[in-house]
Formats: sequence, structure tokens, C-alpha cells
Amino acid sequence: MGTRVHYPEEIKWEVIKLKQAGKTNKEIMEQLGIKNKTQIKTWMSWYKTGQTYRFSQQVGKQYSYGKGTEELSEVEQLKRKNKQLETQLEIIKKYEEIERSWSHKSLYK
Repeated sequence: MGTRVHYPEEIKWEVIKLKQAGKTNKEIMEQLGIKNKTQIKTWMSWYKTGQTYRFSQQVGKQYSYGKGTEELSEVEQLKRKNKQLETQLEIIKKYEEIERSWSHKSLYK
């Protein structure tokens, strides 16, 4: 498997600008040192669909992180916070259960 390449946000915006100026993918790749034309197509797709928040996300994290919180509605932010707190509560409950089983075992030793 190949290694992932991280392109700075500025490069992604430059690609958009060059594409709008009529440059070909090959010209852009040579000028900016981009290794794959699919990358240019992806960035253009994100730009056209208003997903430019993805330009600043880490490599490989676009789908797991989703939108930045500043671009989410208040309801969506609260839903995410609620999910995070529910997960933390589940972890605490599992830890307490494990701790009880350990203390129960130590009483019978």
C-alpha cells in the first residue's frame, strides 16, 4: 500500500484557482507537484458541492470527522455532544463492572 500524501490547504485552493483559469489537470500536476489527477478531481468535487471545510482536515479523516463543528447547526452540535457523553458513560459503566468483578474475586482469595 502506498503512503498518503498531505497537501496543504493553500495548494488545494491554488488547484481550484488554476482549474477555473482553464488549466488542465496535467499542467496543474506539473506546476504544483501533485502526484495523481484523481486528487484534483476530488478537490474540485468538494469545491463544487460546498464541502471546502474538507480542505483543512487531516489525511484520511474526511469521513470520520465529518464537518467542522463551526459548520454544523446547533442541533447537530448538541447531537454530537450527546453521543460523545453517552459513549463516555458506557465506558465508565463497563469499567465499574470490571472493577466490581475484581473486588469480588479478591474477597474470595
